Amino acid sequence: MQSRLMSMIEAIVNVLVGFWVAVLTQMLVLPLFDLHASFSQNIGMGLIFTVVSLVRSYLLRRFFNALHRPEKPAEVAGSSS
Repeated sequence: MQSRLMSMIEAIVNVLVGFWVAVLTQMLVLPLFDLHASFSQNIGMGLIFTVVSLVRSYLLRRFFNALHRPEKPAEVAGSSS
């Protein structure tokens, strides 16, 4: 199972790559819809989406890791701790 730290590192790398893909995509796609944003506005929008994506990626990773945790063994009858 992946540790929380490794989940965060994976999410950060994934989101950093996604940030630049998003900024470049915005710069290409927005003008097709007659929406024009400066480079700094594209960076700002990219940063907002990056924060949302980072939180989403981390929470989904933790959720799916929790689904695969081994169950605790049932207590044996008659044993005392």
